[in-house]
Amino acid sequence: MLASAMMLTAATTAQAGGILTNTNQSIDFLRNPARDGSIGLDGVYSNPAGVAFMPEGFHLGFNWQYAHQTRTIESTNDFFKYGRKNNGQATKTFEGTADAPFLPSLQAAYNTGDWSWQLNLSVPGGGGSCEFADGLGSFESVVGNIATQLTPFGAQGYDMDGYMEGRQYYFGAQLGTAYKVSDRLSVYGGLRVLYGTATYKAKISNIMVNVGEDRYMNFGSFLQTAATTVDNNLEQVSAGMAQYEAAGATALPQYAELVATKAQLEGAKKSFSALQKYSQGVNLLCNQSGVGIAPIIGVDFRLNDKFNFAAKYEFKTQMRMKNESTVNEASEISAVNKYRDGESVNEDAPAQLVVGAQWSPISDVRISAGWHHFFDKQTNWYDNAQDKLSHNSNELLAGAEWDVTDRLTISGGGQLTRYGLTDEYMNDMSFVVNSYSLGFGFNYKATDKVTLKAGYFQTIYDTYDRTTSAQPLVSDSFTRTNRVLGVGMEVGL
Repeated sequence: MLASAMMLTAATTAQAGGILTNTNQSIDFLRNPARDGSIGLDGVYSNPAGVAFMPEGFHLGFNWQYAHQTRTIESTNDFFKYGRKNNGQATKTFEGTADAPFLPSLQAAYNTGDWSWQLNLSVPGGGGSCEFADGLGSFESVVGNIATQLTPFGAQGYDMDGYMEGRQYYFGAQLGTAYKVSDRLSVYGGLRVLYGTATYKAKISNIMVNVGEDRYMNFGSFLQTAATTVDNNLEQVSAGMAQYEAAGATALPQYAELVATKAQLEGAKKSFSALQKYSQGVNLLCNQSGVGIAPIIGVDFRLNDKFNFAAKYEFKTQMRMKNESTVNEASEISAVNKYRDGESVNEDAPAQLVVGAQWSPISDVRISAGWHHFFDKQTNWYDNAQDKLSHNSNELLAGAEWDVTDRLTISGGGQLTRYGLTDEYMNDMSFVVNSYSLGFGFNYKATDKVTLKAGYFQTIYDTYDRTTSAQPLVSDSFTRTNRVLGVGMEVGL
């Protein structure tokens, strides 16, 4: 019933990467996402083994990013026709706005001899909040369904206000060391600690029932009126049954009809009692937090001055998010129990394999490519959501940069992202869709030790259509938009 509207899942603003992973950890990524085989300070995240080939000394980089995203679901459901605000239409658009005004990251490396000691502070997952000011189709369809079921008691439609907001951050601290085995080969080992924090809010309020001629009654008052009607009918039915019983005519079909009617009325009365707790609407507030840790290993091989190859493997981060929630009692609906107070929810960050290469055909130009593979199906997510995917996520990346002068470098690149999406996996509470992204930007050496950076990154999303029922038609169309702007500074000492 109405409780199913509380089935919220993570509402993140992940801009690039896998389903639960942000790979845009630097301005260098924004201006050219194919950084997996490049040597630079941003490699503390993207190619940590390659950082060992940077000059000796202390290197510090700070990045700030602003991301704006929208999520749009066009839902079709016959129940919407009975909604006061829907003008008799079965199709309705729900749009959420996700903003991450301050996504910082810091990279630091100290190179001495053959060793490179590294630190990365970033937001590898989540990174903002998403708000659906009018709720979601799964919210409203539940209310519409209830109103339809109440048609025998005078309901002709409904009205309601819906709202949903989800906020999620995964703060990461990565420590590691790279070692130059030779002038051409380096290796890396490190650990990343993730601290996850999330808050989910959902509200259904001002539920009203159309009782005819565009007159609306408060849901609680309607239930009381309907219950009174049922009680009166029960008295009449019971009195009729008593007459047949007194006459010993319980074998007559008329008596059987009264027995069936009584059972229906008693069932309706029981339903009214169950619905009464929603007469004031529904409010959910759930705070989650958890900690996870995972090793990271990497290797970088310089074939010569023109070719560089690198690989990195991040192990799975086992995350258990502990709930502090207003949901205290277990529900027969399993998804609601995800937000039950005191529960620990599986939210693993998947393992990731990264392979990259860079080629410099001339001294001032570098061409790069990369591949990301996220082991989504080997994770543990709530309700075994990983098993609903058809395959793991993959990304292909390519880009180039050109040193226009000794101080100015411009670059650009793209990324193709493909998930193993299925109709069973997709839902309007949390969704991703296949996409491609484009980024561009520049570096400017203000001094010999200070470099300023700026980049812009935009993702163009596909539309994913699913139909969950043909008769009556219930379908959804999912898409998103995403734009990221960033600036940064790198200092070498």
